[in-house]
This record gives sequence, structure tokens and C-alpha cells, in this order.
Amino acid sequence: MRKTRDSPGPGLLGELAARAAATAQRLQEAGSSAAGACAREVVWRYGTATLYRYLPLPGARPARAPAVLVCFALVNRPWILDLRPQRSLLRPLLAAGHALYLIDWGDPPVPGRGPGLVQYVEEYLGGCVQQVRRRSGGPVTLLGVCQGGVLSLCYAALHPQRVARLITLTTPVDFHTPDNLLSKWVRQVDVELLLSGGHLPGALLTRLFISLLPLRLAQHKYIRLLVGEPDQGTLEDFVSLERWIFDNPPQAARALGEFVRWFYQQNRLISGEVRLGGRRVDLRRVRMPVLNLYARDDHIVPPSASRDMGRYLGSDDYSAAQIDTGHIGMYVSRHGAAQVPARIVAWLGERT
Repeated sequence: MRKTRDSPGPGLLGELAARAAATAQRLQEAGSSAAGACAREVVWRYGTATLYRYLPLPGARPARAPAVLVCFALVNRPWILDLRPQRSLLRPLLAAGHALYLIDWGDPPVPGRGPGLVQYVEEYLGGCVQQVRRRSGGPVTLLGVCQGGVLSLCYAALHPQRVARLITLTTPVDFHTPDNLLSKWVRQVDVELLLSGGHLPGALLTRLFISLLPLRLAQHKYIRLLVGEPDQGTLEDFVSLERWIFDNPPQAARALGEFVRWFYQQNRLISGEVRLGGRRVDLRRVRMPVLNLYARDDHIVPPSASRDMGRYLGSDDYSAAQIDTGHIGMYVSRHGAAQVPARIVAWLGERT
């Protein structure tokens, strides 16, 4: 059979596999891993969490705005936001002069069931907020990503006086919309049985996310890479992203069980029934300016789960925008890179 761009032959497959392996080895030797692309330093540790401060970029003029604290999801590593210099959501914020901090949750302690959501929100996230406030001399801007956006919403509702601005990316607020496939699946899970053995392995979560769209996430992306005749830069982006996808940390049994039950199964966030440390999470107390960005083709957090966030908040300054990309594309795609950081920088600048 004649080989075409739509039917790559074994020679091309072998060549691409060899190039990918060599690229992965080179990136490993160069230290391209969870450290990300931008320089940073450790400023605080608590439990398994680490708070990083990003070093200002040379020549960047300091922005007259509250420091930005990035709160990523518990289920993934945060270095997807700073994957490579050409694929970094954080670098444009640094270039605009924003003081930037990021929480790395680390792996839950073993053995045991680990911390619950109240510890993650009040002690881990709350401790990081307090550290940034001491260093910057004022309130902070919280930038919550996916599950980290839900944690940020909870913290902002419990401590609105400590948060000057709130930005959410791919963040669900209504977990029971009809097109939420992940929610439909998780609602049938016996959480106690699933977590009876303790922490959930990260590899199991990876397989769950891939199973939502198995052809697109497990086959089509490799075919697109093959027929696209990738250059070295494209191949490095692909290998770096693959390494991130399969680097899911284990999940603390207590926190994961609470998140699945309270949010996915019982949809407590919009009903005001989430309680942390004896206090009710009332989203109407989120009165600071809010920017909500969600993805049109998101298979994990469909637009319907996020776009109506404003109706549940108490903010009079609420902005929302749909970005024409997918869930991961919000952080690494060319379209996401062209829109997401620019919208954040512009929105922050308007509220300085």
C-alpha cells in the first residue's frame, strides 16, 4: 500500500519513536521536569505543601497590583502552567511585572488517610495566603485552576477580607449539569470502597481521565503527531506534555472522598451546604472582583459547569469568557497562550 500522510508507514513510526525517546532523554538530562521553565525559590513549607515565589524577569517593570497566588488542582502537578518557555501561562504574568507565587501540594503523607479538605483550604492554602500577604504587605489575588479554583472559591467565601481579586480557570461550580460526563460516572462510585485501602494511586486517576475520551486522548493525538511531520520544538512540547499527563500524584483518601461526595455526588457548592471547620461556605460572600475563564471544548469541566458561576456569587464585578480550546489547551495550546494570559493581565490592569 502506498504510504501517504494519512497512513504513516513503519519507517516513519520507528523514526518518530526514536526521536521522541531521544528528546525525552535530552529533556531529562537538561532538567526539564517539575521545576518548570521560570526561575523560582522556596519561601515556605507546611506539611507536604511548598510555596514558591517566582523571580522577576529581567527588565520587567513591577505592576501596581496585589501579588498573585496560584492554587492548582490536587489531582495534577502544577508545572503544566510553566511547561516550557514557549508554553508557559505564567511567564506573561511575570513579563507584565506581577509578583507571582505558586502552591505545590506535594504527595500526601503515608500511611493513613491524609488531610481532609478543611486542612487543604484553611491550613495549606490559608497558610500560603498569609505568607504572601506578609511578603507583599496587602491582600492577594487568588488564581485558582480547575479543582484549585473550587478550593479558592471556598477560601474566598470563608475569608473575603484576605482576597483582593479572584481568577478561576476551568473551574466547575455546578457539578450536575446534563453534559458533565465525569460527574455522571463519579456519582455512581462507592467512595468508601474505593478508598478503603488508603490513598488513591495517581495512575488510576490518569486512566479515568483518559477513559472519558479514549480515542482522542489515547490514539488520535499520536496520529496527529505522526501525520503532522513535527519539528523538534513540536516534539519537545509533546514529550513534555506526555510526561505531565502521566505524573499524577497520589490522592489523600480523606480529601478525595470528601471532594467526590460533597461536590460531584451531592453538588453542595451551589446549595451552600459545604462546611469546613464548622463554617458554611456561602458563595454570596465572594464579593471581590472575579474573572472566570472556561474552555469551549472542555471534557472534564464542560462550559455549562462553569459559565453561570456569577449567579451564585455576591460580586458586583464579575467577568466571564469562553476560550476556544480544551481543558489542557487552556494552559499549553497556541490559542490558550494567545488569549488566557492576555485576558488576565488586562483584567488585573483595569483593577489596579
